Amino acid sequence: MAVTWTSGYNIDEAYPFVEWRMKGEETSRRTPAGTLTFKQGHLCGNPARGQGYRDPGFIHTAFLKDLWPNREYSYQIGHELQDGTVAWGKSAIFRASPFPGQASLQRVVVFGDMGLGAKDGSSELEGFQPGAQVTTDQLIKDLPNYDAVFHIGDLSYSNGFLAQWDQFTAQIQPIASKVPYMVGSGNHERTYMDTGGFYNGNDSHGECGVPAETYFYVPAPAHRGKFWYAADYGMFRFCVADTEHDWRPGTEQHAFLDSCFAAADRKHQPWLVFLAHRPLGYSSNDFYQQEGSFAEPMGRSLQPLWQKHRVDIAIYGHVHNYERTCPVYENTCTVKGKDAQASYTGALGGTIHVVAGTAGAKLRTYAGGAWPQWSVARNQSFGYVKLTATDHSNMRFEFIHSDDGAVHDAFNITRDYKDVMACALDSCAPHTLAN
Repeated sequence: MAVTWTSGYNIDEAYPFVEWRMKGEETSRRTPAGTLTFKQGHLCGNPARGQGYRDPGFIHTAFLKDLWPNREYSYQIGHELQDGTVAWGKSAIFRASPFPGQASLQRVVVFGDMGLGAKDGSSELEGFQPGAQVTTDQLIKDLPNYDAVFHIGDLSYSNGFLAQWDQFTAQIQPIASKVPYMVGSGNHERTYMDTGGFYNGNDSHGECGVPAETYFYVPAPAHRGKFWYAADYGMFRFCVADTEHDWRPGTEQHAFLDSCFAAADRKHQPWLVFLAHRPLGYSSNDFYQQEGSFAEPMGRSLQPLWQKHRVDIAIYGHVHNYERTCPVYENTCTVKGKDAQASYTGALGGTIHVVAGTAGAKLRTYAGGAWPQWSVARNQSFGYVKLTATDHSNMRFEFIHSDDGAVHDAFNITRDYKDVMACALDSCAPHTLAN
């Protein structure tokens, strides 16, 4: 478990650490923390390195290791000053993640595009994030009913005004101090002209990924500047892409995703989930209709990988509405009929794509005209996705409204291991007719 916090203490002033123990233990242990920061010279342009700059202080991260799966731990951050006294932070409790493949009740929340909220509306950027506070409040209220969070890009929408990162991390602290809070990289974190990204705009307003990549630890295989990674939570395997870097065949990220999907032992981790900020699969949002792609241009170059590895669900942010597809491959539903989309039994034959950029940013409309045949559910409301696995054969998907906590779209998947391995179009392993 990684524990991250900020302070005004550099390492020549105080030693940062986390004191922690398992519930029922009498003695505590201490784990030292590493310390990072960033300055104006790390940032790429204005306003982030100009009028929006604020010294971030120091960002500390400690790694609590050798945890017992599913056991409860208490912890407290601290700084040992030069005179030997300790400045203590607040204590908190978390539950360690289940062992990869372990069967138990496992509940994971996924959403994108939250932003900064305030109960009086004072911190909203031109009213752009009207749902951020209501989503945060609902997630805090529902904390006993989920185990981990994935916030897949467009985190704070600080737009180069760095003080808003302090406000955002304080906003999510009641959640992130109790359950793992994993993040993905979005255009408002990373995109800036001529800085090695896939897009050449200025959506980060000069931040070019530096604050997000410093504040949030992710287990990236290279470094946090390449924000793709794998995360296991019991029976789930999550492969998280960085859509601000090239994902197409022949790239470093494409090779990583291929290996991430392949590494899932589907006997024990049957639920394989792809997460990314920009919709690389399917979306009938209005601006994708105008581009004629119904997805991020070039996004479906990953479709052969999803099909080859039988990815169950792909979830995206970026588009500020909710939409779910049928299990789909090459624009064709592999499970036919609107009435068949609430419960799936056996092999899916394709991947279910979900857009859930609904955590706070101003909502957007859908394309006009008839629905594409692969679009089976839409909801223009603030909310988040919840995945619940009860065992290796049963998983439930829900889209939950932020304002009332009610479920407004759902489906179940029921299947056995042989169904995961069943031959599907373009994903059949070579075989022989010999006995």
